[in-house]
Amino acid sequence: MTKSFTVSLADIIEENMLETVYMPSDPANRMVSCSDINRPGLAIVGYFDYFDRDRIQILGKSEYGYLTDLDPAMRWERIEAFVSQAPPAVVVTRGQEILPELRKSCEQHQVPLLSTGEATSSFMSTLISYLSVELAPRITRHGVFVEVYGEGILLVGDSGVGKSETAIELIKRGHRLIADDAVEIRRVSSKTLVGSAPENIRHFIELRGIGIINARRIFGIGAVKVSEKINMVIQLEQWDNEKVYDRMGLENEYTDILGITVPMLTIPIKPGRNLAIIIEVAAMNYRQKKMGYNAARELMHNLGMTEE
Repeated sequence: MTKSFTVSLADIIEENMLETVYMPSDPANRMVSCSDINRPGLAIVGYFDYFDRDRIQILGKSEYGYLTDLDPAMRWERIEAFVSQAPPAVVVTRGQEILPELRKSCEQHQVPLLSTGEATSSFMSTLISYLSVELAPRITRHGVFVEVYGEGILLVGDSGVGKSETAIELIKRGHRLIADDAVEIRRVSSKTLVGSAPENIRHFIELRGIGIINARRIFGIGAVKVSEKINMVIQLEQWDNEKVYDRMGLENEYTDILGITVPMLTIPIKPGRNLAIIIEVAAMNYRQKKMGYNAARELMHNLGMTEE
């Protein structure tokens, strides 16, 4: 069963710098569970089929223009029918003056009324982006998440294989740490995964023999990052002489995370291999492949060999 997540109205107000016009109760206790929002043009004219009561409702210039053109009795009737659906909140954009009928109806039905000076489209874009992240499906995976040359690389493997030590070497080489040990992964769209660290362990790294260190304190603010898209997964494993490892890179390997396919590499570990450099090269090679260049295919072509 898929777990659902919520975000408090207080957090929405703070993050989006909204002005509170009317609030019936503590916004910290009023939870929003839907990442979609709505401009209720059809609802205002009386069509409520398919109206989603869980969505935050946005009143922009068009909705306000229609309402102000109505005579007072009809305006009250339309606003009352809309607000009585009890949405999580109603937001008036563009700094428009709050209609007395709207405030009165919100007070009667205990519906939060908010305001913003932003243009409707830009505010909706910002709010949708925020809700998509806060309410996204998520899992927590054991691993280390780093940003290397702008690519989000998730390092996974058995405990003690050297993920944290590799992360330290990457930090010293100018790259950034997002999470160590536990990586919280959120599916923010049908194509995008974003990884971050749980807040209580953010910026901390465990190094066996040394203990816990704070990467931000030791290496500086430029060595860490709060979140990043997951572009690639690298599986670190002990070298197995019985196993045949890919030497050409012609075949692409993938893994599935929350229903999204992510490119994956398996890198064997043995003494003398500099994992940090290997991961840097993997990140640059992945970027080249995204841009349409594949070194293995060019070599095969130069050798007069073609793929079946």
